[in-house]
Amino acid sequence: MITPSTGPGPITFRRATDADIPRVQNLQAQAYARNRRLLGVEPLPLQADYTEIFRTMEVWLAEERTVLQGVLILQPRPDDLLIWSIATAPDSQGQGLGPIMLDAAEVRAGQLGRSVIRLYTGSKLNTLIGWYHRHGYEIERTEKIADRELTHMAKTLLFASK
Repeated sequence: MITPSTGPGPITFRRATDADIPRVQNLQAQAYARNRRLLGVEPLPLQADYTEIFRTMEVWLAEERTVLQGVLILQPRPDDLLIWSIATAPDSQGQGLGPIMLDAAEVRAGQLGRSVIRLYTGSKLNTLIGWYHRHGYEIERTEKIADRELTHMAKTLLFASK
């Protein structure tokens, strides 16, 4: 279990099970609706096969009591930990859950012995890029794919990997 060291509120993290797939898909659709408008295309997390995501990645639920408030999807890779998706329920946005989930990703990186966390977001999402930057992430590169441009970001943690 991930236990972030800081953060207000009774948020707990637990690893999702296959039974949680519908809840995760629902929260993802709600959380990424704004990005769809800003990007002009369907966000990549809404194009995913969640059965495959649950099979190949770590899906963590941020719950307040039993109410799903956020989803953190992590992909441990040989040299880093990729935040594949970080999504907050619309009614929880702006209340500090995002930084708590970023902290949880750092805790998990430490548990896995990874000293680098990476993520990517749509290059048009300037507000998100700024938000990640304020939380210690630096732009590594941009990448053009078929219908969009992605901004890849990384953060090096202060501990050494195993």
